[in-house]
Amino acid sequence: MKILELNHVALHVADVEKSCEFYRKMLSLDPMPRPAFSFPGAWFRLGANQELHLIGERGEPVSSGNRSNHFALRVDELDSWENHFHKLGADFRLRKQRPDGAWQVFLRDPDGHMIELFTPP
Repeated sequence: MKILELNHVALHVADVEKSCEFYRKMLSLDPMPRPAFSFPGAWFRLGANQELHLIGERGEPVSSGNRSNHFALRVDELDSWENHFHKLGADFRLRKQRPDGAWQVFLRDPDGHMIELFTPP
């Protein structure tokens, strides 16, 4: 028995359309087909084989932070991302370096989910 990969991250969101706009505009994610579930949502491609699944009708509060629930995306470089976030007025924290040498930027989505963008050491 072995785990082959992390297939997707699912986030509960209050407003699917608002979240879709955020993930398309802020992170430049490409939408992908989604099965016809009985609840609202949307799917996006994350890299080559992973996906982001947004699940609508969130009613409970989100608890997310850089030292708690979040997900991380490895990126090629951070300069362009930080410039992009500045231009769009994003809610993000400036770059900082981890003890292992990796650099990271944290960004919040409309529901308060924390997203880390990082470059490895």
